[in-house]
Amino acid sequence: MWGRFKSRFGWRALAFSVDWAPVLPATTLLVLTRRVAPGVRMAYVPWGPELPQGFPDDAAARAAALSNIAAALKPVLPGRTTFVRFDPPWFNGVGENGSALPPPFRRAAADIQPPDTVVVGLTGPEQEILAAMKPKWRYNTGLAEKRGVEVTLSEDPAADVAGFHRLLTETAERDGIAVHGAGYYRALFDENAVAGGISNLRLYTARHEGDVLAAVVVLFRGEEATYLYGASSNVKRNLMAPYALQWRAMLDAKAAGCTRYDLFGIPPDDDPAHPMAGLYRFKTGFGGSILHRPGSWDYPVNWAVYAAFSVAEGMRKRLRDRRKGGGVGR
Repeated sequence: MWGRFKSRFGWRALAFSVDWAPVLPATTLLVLTRRVAPGVRMAYVPWGPELPQGFPDDAAARAAALSNIAAALKPVLPGRTTFVRFDPPWFNGVGENGSALPPPFRRAAADIQPPDTVVVGLTGPEQEILAAMKPKWRYNTGLAEKRGVEVTLSEDPAADVAGFHRLLTETAERDGIAVHGAGYYRALFDENAVAGGISNLRLYTARHEGDVLAAVVVLFRGEEATYLYGASSNVKRNLMAPYALQWRAMLDAKAAGCTRYDLFGIPPDDDPAHPMAGLYRFKTGFGGSILHRPGSWDYPVNWAVYAAFSVAEGMRKRLRDRRKGGGVGR
């Protein structure tokens, strides 16, 4: 699904099989490629490679596996590929920063996916999940319900994307963040429908007396639900609609068999000076564990071109962060 979706927006999707023989089962590997600057082509492995069940829980073994995969990809990628960027999905543990990979890997100048997140466990009863929240979060969740905020699940999310995007644009203007055009989100729901039940992408909307207050997009897949996108109106913010949305999504995820709810993307720590400090406070207030992924790592293929691109990418990121106050992208 993700490969087809990204192919609509300038990426070329390639699929490979990773053979972990003789003992471990093979896994699939999605590689996206595109030109990212004049004379620079990137190959990108989103949330990969996925390690097979039974792979050693050892940092050196994982680094060696990543190096072997990168070396095997090098001769089969499109010509003039400058570097391969990986977003390894492995958690480094609670409260730890991303550990370094050995040369020839280089820490990317900019992360594509947010490496830090909050994951709420859903295996316990509802009251236990509520009890793990901070007191104000429990209060706000109940307040939204008492004041009549209604949360509905869209029956035709592709048709309702326009309304969601209007909210998203309002949020972007208020918070100084960048968002995609409406067609991007519509294509995402279209591809989810084509996937035929492999995953379940949902659009929830919170309303009060006819006013649309907020909306979220959440992906249910296997045992994990992931909060992907959220937007809120400038009206009736005292009704705490975003809290009601998250709680409804968690309950539905639990009912669907998910054991965890990933709030997907926070600053690396509780720094009040961080431009996204409010996001950190909001998401961590729901309880759960703060987890840190390694972030984006590059495997240079053409060192000279890569070095120049990396410097330019770092400068662009710093300028972008100053202009819009940080943020995360997907």
